[in-house]
This record gives sequence, C-alpha cells and structure tokens, in this order.
Amino acid sequence: MAKASMKKMLEAGVHFGHRSRFWHPKMEPFIYGTRNGVHIINLEKTLPQFNDVLNFASKTAAAGGSILFVGTKRAASNIIKEEAIRCGMPYVNHRWLGGMMTNYKTIKASIKRLKDLEFLAEENFSQFTKKEALIMTREQEKLERSLGGIKDLGSIPDVIFVVDIGHEKNAVREAHTLQLPIIGVVDTNHSPEGIDYVIAGNDDSIRAIGYYAREIANAILEAKASIVENKAAVKKSAPATEEKKPAAKTEAATEEKKPAAKTEAATEEKKPAAKTKAATEEKKPAAKKPAAKKPAAKKPAAKKPAAKKPAAKKPAAKKPAAKKADTE
Repeated sequence: MAKASMKKMLEAGVHFGHRSRFWHPKMEPFIYGTRNGVHIINLEKTLPQFNDVLNFASKTAAAGGSILFVGTKRAASNIIKEEAIRCGMPYVNHRWLGGMMTNYKTIKASIKRLKDLEFLAEENFSQFTKKEALIMTREQEKLERSLGGIKDLGSIPDVIFVVDIGHEKNAVREAHTLQLPIIGVVDTNHSPEGIDYVIAGNDDSIRAIGYYAREIANAILEAKASIVENKAAVKKSAPATEEKKPAAKTEAATEEKKPAAKTEAATEEKKPAAKTKAATEEKKPAAKKPAAKKPAAKKPAAKKPAAKKPAAKKPAAKKPAAKKADTE
C-alpha cells in the first residue's frame, strides 16, 4: 500500500499556506504557525489525512470505481491531465461546465457529437467543403478542451478529486447535490466543511499539486495491478484443478478395472450364458406359435364325421336279432 512521507511533503512545499491576513478561522486546527506573514501548515496532521486519501483511492480503484480529477487553474491543468491519463481515470482540466454531473444527459449528447466529429476527422472531412471542414474542426477542438477528459467516462464518477475547492466551487456544489465523496486539497484561506477527505496543504504550488496527483495516481495503479495479479492467479489455479479431476477419475477407473481383470475367467464362463440369452431371444418367436396353431384349433371341425360313427354302428346293434333267429 502506498504511503506518504513527511520528507517528500517538505520537499514539495506542501506546508506553505496563504498569507495570514487571508486565513479562514476553521482552518486553525491545521495551522502550525506564521512565518514572514505566511501561515505554515502542520504536516503532522496532513500526513495521516493524505494516507487515508491514498487508502480510499486504492479501494475505490480495486472495486472498479472511477475517480474524476478536477483542476482547471493554470498551475494544475497540465499536471491533472498527465496523471489522470497515466492512471486511466477521467479528468477536467480546462473549464467545469455547468451541470457537468447534475445534467449528465445533456453532456452525454455533447460527448456523442465530439465522437462523431472525431470519426469524420479520420477522413479529414473529405465529404465536406473547406469552410464546413474548418467549422467542424473548431467545434471539435472546443469540445475536446471541455469534454475530452470525460468522453470515455460512461456515467457519473464514484469519487471527485479537487485540487482547489475555492476555484472549483461548482464541481464541489454538484458533488454535494449528487452525494458523491470529495477528496479536496484545502489551503488556509478556505473552509474544510463539506469535504469528505481533507488534505490540508498548499494548493497553489506546481510541485505540491504534482505531488498530490502523482501519489494518488500511483495508489490507483497499484490497486489495478493487484486486480490483474489476482485474476492471473485464479486463471492459473483453475486449469490445475481441471487437470487434477481427470487424474482422480483415472485412479477410480483403474481401481474398477482391477477386479475386472480378476474376473476375466468368469466373464469367459458367462459368455455361453450370454449365448443362451441369445438362444432364448431366438426362442421368443417360438413363443408366438400359438398364433400359428389357430388352424389346429379348427381340427375339431374335421373330427365331426368321426363323431357320426355311432350312427354307423346301428346295424351292428341288430346282430343279436340275427342270433335269435339261429337259435330258433
């Protein structure tokens, strides 16, 4: 986890505040003293604040959230753009448009127009006249300055990092309206009220602003690198488990095959039994012979003449009468 150091803060001039006559009374707990009419900020209180900011930024990045870098003053413009691009976060470095977050639907339409102009610029506006191409080029440059940093944002950011809360009061107001967490660099001439994560420090020095933006960008990059490493570790472990599962199945198969090898003789003996099954299957059609015996069932009809034989025996029944005549 990235941590700030007192030495680097002193080298960057974080401890220099505004002139003592422009101070805000609510910043008194963070002021160490006065030197040459300039307030000196107590870095012993700024250091834990900045460490909390770094932890919060890394957690937000690890969860897949987005942090909007806002710094439109001349000293912060280039630094904010470079560090935001380096860590892959959106930024606003030219001018905060009214309703950039609260009226995001309208801003989304302007972003779509910017992307359309970029698509046409790839062909150098070949299908338009020279005057039309010039007008579109100017429109593209204007939109790029205002919306170029948020054209890939997609939705409202999760956190807003503001360098000078007094200069970026519109951004702070809209963040309050949408209840977004604010990371703000607060100098001695502004009130820290309403800022969720306060960094009491110099907001005018280029070196100090570069230090804040660079450390936060480093924390975001470390969080993203840890996510990639975790995904790679999961992918490596997944094939290993998949390879082990077939191995376990082969062991079970070999265990099952061992008794099968011992019972080869039994299977050979059982083969005739298998043939008998085939024989029984062949005999099954014989079981259907009763259907063929139906003509045999008609034999009683053929025996009916045999049933008439008693009628033929009637003359034999007269033989006793003939015997009677002989005896007479």
